[in-house]
Amino acid sequence: MNTVVERELELRLVLSPERSIAVPARLVYAAADPFAVSVTFHLGSQNPVHWTFARELLVEGVFRPCGHGDVRIWPSKVGGRNVLLMALSSPDGDALLQAPSVAVSAWLERTLALVPPGTEHERLEMDAGLARLLEPAPADDLWRGDPWSEEAPGPDGE
Repeated sequence: MNTVVERELELRLVLSPERSIAVPARLVYAAADPFAVSVTFHLGSQNPVHWTFARELLVEGVFRPCGHGDVRIWPSKVGGRNVLLMALSSPDGDALLQAPSVAVSAWLERTLALVPPGTEHERLEMDAGLARLLEPAPADDLWRGDPWSEEAPGPDGE
């Protein structure tokens, strides 16, 4: 079952402490990829910007600063409103985005109800996938025999 939880919302791209612009975005969580969340930013161009990172990072970021490197998330207040700040860094540039905490938290609760924390690995079916990878193939019989055994014919056919 590949269930997806999506949420459209408006983020704010922070340009300076006094100025920000609206950025339509979509949060996506797919049970088939249970450890990850995706955010797609629609910047008015033909190519939206996609970011994928750990769901756990977003969950923790609702409560306290977390992350390092490319994705950092922390809670804050702006104009008396609870917001979630996301600092994203890539070779193409850096962005500081502000999201409404209530909307992100409600969406996260839906993802956590779908796949509770600690059960993500059950969705991956790693054991079954590994078994399929390690399953012998007909051609494997060619490699199983010992070419130097006494049963094998010698170079002169004996």
